[in-house]
Amino acid sequence: MTAKCIMIQGTGSSVGKSRLVTGLCRLFKQDGFKVAPFKSQNMALNSYITRDGLEMGRAQATQAEACGIEPSVIMNPILLKPRSDKNSQVIVKGKPFGNFSAMDYHEYKPKLMQLIKESYDELARDNDIIVIEGAGSPAEINLRERDIVNMGMAELVNAPVVIVGDIDRGGVFASLAGTMLLLNDNEKAMVKAVIINKFRGDLKLLEPGLEMLEDIIKRPVLGVVPYADIYIDEEDSPQSEKERLMQKYDRSDNADMDKESQLKVKVLSLPRITNFTDFAPLGEFPGIQLSYVYNGPIDDADMVLIPGSENPKESMEFIQSRGWDKEIQELSKTGVVILGMGSSYPLLGKTLSFSSDFGIKENIKGLGLLDVHIELQQQDSIRVLGKISDNLPAPADVLSGSEIEGYRIYSGNIIQQGKEINFIKTYNCSDNSLDGLISATGRTLGTFIHGIFDNHDFTMRFVNFLKNIKHDESVITNNAKSFDFNKFKEAEYDRWADIIRANIDIKKLYEIIGIEI
Repeated sequence: MTAKCIMIQGTGSSVGKSRLVTGLCRLFKQDGFKVAPFKSQNMALNSYITRDGLEMGRAQATQAEACGIEPSVIMNPILLKPRSDKNSQVIVKGKPFGNFSAMDYHEYKPKLMQLIKESYDELARDNDIIVIEGAGSPAEINLRERDIVNMGMAELVNAPVVIVGDIDRGGVFASLAGTMLLLNDNEKAMVKAVIINKFRGDLKLLEPGLEMLEDIIKRPVLGVVPYADIYIDEEDSPQSEKERLMQKYDRSDNADMDKESQLKVKVLSLPRITNFTDFAPLGEFPGIQLSYVYNGPIDDADMVLIPGSENPKESMEFIQSRGWDKEIQELSKTGVVILGMGSSYPLLGKTLSFSSDFGIKENIKGLGLLDVHIELQQQDSIRVLGKISDNLPAPADVLSGSEIEGYRIYSGNIIQQGKEINFIKTYNCSDNSLDGLISATGRTLGTFIHGIFDNHDFTMRFVNFLKNIKHDESVITNNAKSFDFNKFKEAEYDRWADIIRANIDIKKLYEIIGIEI
């Protein structure tokens, strides 16, 4: 079997390519096809660890989930993780390959083309349709010569291309026309249609512009997809998720909720934030109001969540520059729960150390909430099975014994000095069977393990934990159990596919792919 394919490119970053690919993956699955996603090169800090311990872009893992298949690194053979404004870690087929400057990586890219083709061919042998995602814009003419992710990828596998423009940010006609203008003749020949995404308003007002656009670019508008508050794991920037959460709490289904009884979870919006989808399941539980803190004070939080980042030193400096370090220390004294996740867990200690990109060991001061020094170690990707330790101090004892599954990207050597207790007992990590710490007060917690809130029983207990602290009472068990995040995501995939189906010419799309329906 050799799969048919379709490639979704965009006029720029954040126009909705990843979401549209996710929706098309589910749509084709609904239609009975065996379908898989592919993105040759992804630049993202929101990653996913496969069952065999390999790292790939979270967006392709999400798209695989929409296809109903297990994520694999052949769906995203190259992952770039920015470490600074000029430097990125390069992950090749799930394993760290090295740190490259932008120029050095640009020079090296052609050497990866064969590996990309082999990954694609392996995927194509087992599927009916491959939905390929581009990156940024194909009109980045300065990068054309060594392109491996947009038109270079389309040419490699002879993929028909649909270009997506975002009307919500304005200038969509100019963006689509300008993109076509900057393509060379061979590239233009690969473009079969365009889609306008994130539309709000009356379609009748847009229709004259669609006709003029088609006349200018000589390509059909396949459809106009409306703006929708669908939950889909974000590829890299949490901005769309922030906006979705704001709309969620403004909707009528939350209007009757007692504002005083809501549990306020504040997430620090750090530079180079990683794996921010960690806490999305918690934000969907009844009674939880999850929001991001930008420049202002943290204020009335019941819990402060410090997400992972690709640069702990930069994160600590950012926290200090906003005065959050002193505020977190004061909030901790009043009983507010503080949770550090992933590479930000060591920030909870008195001090932490790590090796810079140049191999130089650095020591920095932490928040001092845990009486420990933590040495952050090199990448150690693995899927983790375990359970929350027994006999945790109250009020965290409600968490004890809960089974968890997640993944770890970094680990650390912990020099324990105080009365902290190990948080998680792992089953399959022979190098270190314990992970994380919890303070003697039961209110400051840290773990290297991502994805713990994907575990329904643990999250239900965690909501209990927060509720006990705020109201000295347990959350109603039936209420907490009424929400299942996995079922919620499955329903969202179907809802999103249905929206796309209703707003684009599906028959024309299949015709472009080369499939008769």
